Amino acid sequence: MMFRACVLLIALFAGAAHALTAEQVRAMAIGENDARAAAIGLVAASGDDKAPAFFQALLDDAVKTSGDKVFVVKDGKAVDAATGASVTLPENAEDVVNSNRMRREIEGALASLKLLSTDVAQRAAAIKELREGVDESKLPLIEKAYAAETDAKLKADLGLLRAGVLISSTDKARRLEAAKSLADSREPATKTLLLDRLKPDAETEADVRAQLQTSLSAIESRLAWGERLGVIFTGASLGSILLLVALGLAITYGLMGVINMAHGELMMIGAYATYVVQNIFKAHLPGLFDYYVVAAIPVAFLASALVGAAMERSVIRFLYGRPLETLLATWGISLVLMQAVRSLFGAQNVQVENPSWLSGGVQALSNLTLPFNRIAIIVFAALVLAGLAFMVAKTRLGLFVRGVTQNRPMAACMGVNTARVDTYAFALGSGIAGLAGCALSQVGNVGPDLGQGYIVDSFMVVVLGGVGQLAGTVYAALGLGILNKLLEGWTGAVLAKIMVLVFIVVFIQKRPQGLFAMKGRSAEA
Repeated sequence: MMFRACVLLIALFAGAAHALTAEQVRAMAIGENDARAAAIGLVAASGDDKAPAFFQALLDDAVKTSGDKVFVVKDGKAVDAATGASVTLPENAEDVVNSNRMRREIEGALASLKLLSTDVAQRAAAIKELREGVDESKLPLIEKAYAAETDAKLKADLGLLRAGVLISSTDKARRLEAAKSLADSREPATKTLLLDRLKPDAETEADVRAQLQTSLSAIESRLAWGERLGVIFTGASLGSILLLVALGLAITYGLMGVINMAHGELMMIGAYATYVVQNIFKAHLPGLFDYYVVAAIPVAFLASALVGAAMERSVIRFLYGRPLETLLATWGISLVLMQAVRSLFGAQNVQVENPSWLSGGVQALSNLTLPFNRIAIIVFAALVLAGLAFMVAKTRLGLFVRGVTQNRPMAACMGVNTARVDTYAFALGSGIAGLAGCALSQVGNVGPDLGQGYIVDSFMVVVLGGVGQLAGTVYAALGLGILNKLLEGWTGAVLAKIMVLVFIVVFIQKRPQGLFAMKGRSAEA
C-alpha cells in the first residue's frame, strides 16, 4: 500500500516546478501522515517558489479543508491554496491538524527551501537547521544548492551536509566517499552520526568501517580542543566567582584578622538587593529593564556594606584579638541574617532574570559556547580587583588600613582613628561581598542558603593565596577554579572537592604562609 502511494506521488509531482497545483496542495494537506510527508518532501525537492508560503501557513495552523478543496485563512479572509484567488470559506471547513512528526517534516522542508535564498545569512541558517534532521529525500535540493552556492564556507558546509545524507546510501562507493568527506567536519552532530554508522548492524563493509573510524578519530581530535577550552573557561568563570567572594575576606580576614562566618550571608544580601532592584524596574521602569543590573551594583554594595558596618560597630569591635569568640559570634549573626531573609522573602529561591545583553553567548567553536553572563562575571571580577588594588595602594583610606594592619599602636600614636578605620575596612569587605552576590544572581537562583556554598571555598582561597595578599588571592581563586573543573571531568564533583581540599591541606603544611608571604618582620618565611 505504501509503495503504491509513493509511486502515485512521484507520478503526481513529475514535471511540476515553480507552481503549486491543486493536486500537490491536496496531497500535502489531506490524507495519512506518511503520504503527506512524502508529498511535502517532493515539493521541497522541486524548489517551488510558492511552497515556503504554504509550508508556513501549515505551521501557523492557517490551512483548512472542505472535501478536496484546500484553503489558507489569514486575517479572517480565505484564499484558494493553489491559485491564491479569494474565496468564501465553506461552513463545513475543517482545520488541518499537524502532529509533532508532521511539524518536523514541514520545518525541515521549509529550511531546505531556504538553501536557495539570495540571502547568505538565511542560507547559513537553513544549513544549520537541516543538520539535525536531513534525509535522502532532500538530497536533490542539497545537490542543487551545492552546485549554485558561491560562498566558500557555505559550500563546504553543504558538502558536509550532503555527505551526511550519503553516509547511509545503498551504494557502497557513495558511502565511502561520504565517510572521507566527513573527516573535515567540526560538528559534534557529525561525531554522533559516525558513531551510529559504526554500530555492528549499521555498516558491514570492512573498508567503509575503517574509513568511518579514521574520520571519527579526526573529528574527535578536533573537538577535543573545544572541550579543553570549555573546561578552562568554566574553571576561569568559577575562579572569578571565588575571587569576588574571597576579595571581601581578603580584607576582613586577611588584613583585619577577623574570621567572619557571616561573609556568605553578606553576599546573599547583595543578591537579594539585586532581586529587589529588578522588581522595582519591572514595576516602575519596564522600558529600562535591561539596565537594572547597572543600578543594582551600587545598591548591592551599599546594602551589604551597611549591614557589615552595623555588625562591626555592634559586635565585632569588642572581639578583636579573640578569634574563636569572633567565629562563634559571626556564625550566630549568619543564622539571624538567613532567618531575616526567610521572613522577608520566603524560604523558596527567587529568580533574578538576565537582561537581554547578558543572555545568549558567543559561539567560539562548534562545541564551545561562551555565555555572556559568565564573560561579564570575569570582566566584573577584574574591574573590582583593579578598583580594590587602587584603593589599598593609592588612597588615604588604603594607607590607613595598611598602617593599622601592620602596627595598630603606632598608627594610633600618629593620630589615626583606628576604630573608624576598622569600621570602614569591614564595611568595604562586606560591600565587596555584596558585589559578589550581585554577580552570582546572574548565573543562578537566589535563596537564603546562597552564601553557604561559597564560604568554605573562599576561606581556602584566602589561606592558600597568603593572608593579606591580593595577588595571592587572585592566583589561588583562578587556580582552584580551573583545578576543580579539571578534576571534575576526571573523578566527578564530589571526589574533585575532596582532592582539592587534600591538596590545600598538604600545601599549607609545607608552606603555612601561603603562595605569597607577608613582607616584613612579621612574615614567617
